[in-house]
Amino acid sequence: MSTSTAEMNTVNHPVVSGERWLAERKTLLAQEKELTRLRDQIASERRALPWVRIEKNYVFDAPEGKRALADLFEGRRQLLVQHFMFGPGWEQGCPSCSFMADHTDGMKIHLEHRDVTFVAISRATLPEIERFRQRMGWQFKWVSSNGSDFNHDFGVSFTPEEMASGEVPYNYVKQPFPSEEAPGVSVFYKDDTGQVFHTYSTYGRGVEVMMGTYNMLDLTPKGRDEHDGFYKMDWVRHHDRYEPAPAAGSCCHTAAQAA
Repeated sequence: MSTSTAEMNTVNHPVVSGERWLAERKTLLAQEKELTRLRDQIASERRALPWVRIEKNYVFDAPEGKRALADLFEGRRQLLVQHFMFGPGWEQGCPSCSFMADHTDGMKIHLEHRDVTFVAISRATLPEIERFRQRMGWQFKWVSSNGSDFNHDFGVSFTPEEMASGEVPYNYVKQPFPSEEAPGVSVFYKDDTGQVFHTYSTYGRGVEVMMGTYNMLDLTPKGRDEHDGFYKMDWVRHHDRYEPAPAAGSCCHTAAQAA
């Protein structure tokens, strides 16, 4: 069995004195602080982006009936949308988008106390969405854009003609893409007059903002432990489809002892 880069990084890893470790840790801390300041700067520039007024009347299927985009704010000024890859006729939603969504319910109350409503939007029909949402045990709001231009207009669904051309407009460039649905996160603002504005969207690796698990993995010796290749997230499963995790004390430590 081949050894991953992550495993290699833990074999014969340098071990030093506490004083040496502290010196090297302080060097890394300076870089981390630089990254934090850069992240704050980019966040400020993101908030300063100009807005686009939403002129089209998007209508969604929600459990309580038809809802316009402005209705999804639920009395708040800011709307955070997960463009969830789940097309009509699909048996289940995308595993990676489900990985993102697994982080959502715990954030919901905190977002609402900062004037933000969260909603997931997919082209799957509402019955398909509700069936999958109940299976996964999620509580967040999830509506269907089936029959509207919303997904296509926001760059996360592609027409048969676009797919046939070999390149689709995704993440602000024309590029090959393996599916007619794609992931994304979009943000909207509603003013006192009820006008809705598109303020921001991010795609590709930008959607990692929803993947808190990755932030934790990045702190560990093995990191994300993903292989090189186009689709690094092929290890991700729907949370009800994982095999049982190895018991504590098993895995490589047990194997080493057995050897």
